[in-house]
Amino acid sequence: MSESHRLTAADFRAFFLERLRHLSPENELIWMSNTVDVEAIKAAYPLGVFPWPGEDPNLFPWVAPLRRGVLPLKNFRLGRSTRRDLSRRAFHVTFNQAFSDVILACHRMHEPESWIHPAMRQAYTRAFHENKAWSVEVWNPGNKLVGGLYGVDSGTFFSGESMFHHEPNAGKAAVRALIERLRERGDAFLDIQQLTPHMRAMGAEEWDRATFQRHIGLRT
Repeated sequence: MSESHRLTAADFRAFFLERLRHLSPENELIWMSNTVDVEAIKAAYPLGVFPWPGEDPNLFPWVAPLRRGVLPLKNFRLGRSTRRDLSRRAFHVTFNQAFSDVILACHRMHEPESWIHPAMRQAYTRAFHENKAWSVEVWNPGNKLVGGLYGVDSGTFFSGESMFHHEPNAGKAAVRALIERLRERGDAFLDIQQLTPHMRAMGAEEWDRATFQRHIGLRT
């Protein structure tokens, strides 16, 4: 597929759907691109596809993982000590007030091996300006940004891309606020892409690709 900014989200959706139909059960790779186009982002995430940079910061694999981390909203939990600490810290949480600061903080949290290259940050920032990406910001009582997360909204589920914290439990405060927002609109799960012990402790589990596609209503 030739890459062009004239391609629409509908063009990319048709392309990704065709690749998914011919994807073998043991393969995850959908496409390799040398840019991250915002129209591709808008098309890919509702299909369970996302860019996952490799070692080359100028080459981006787009993947549909064989197994992925998912947090069913009904499973979400925080330990008693965490809830007590969050109450004591009195964090203030906002949405979409400091997207650029959040994505940069996520990048710095993972340096020197961060996958959030400048091209990625630019693409997700463009998606944010088109209301397709969200940020959640956590502020301490001194109005300092101490935690947060960002990701892509597909309308019926949200895909978390990365999170950060500078104070204990600030990241969990961001997840809790996001879960509450998703519950309010009737979502069933949060897509976290990769299952980590940190997220498993909050109720996340691992689904295979077929299970995930069934939950998002995708038939290939």
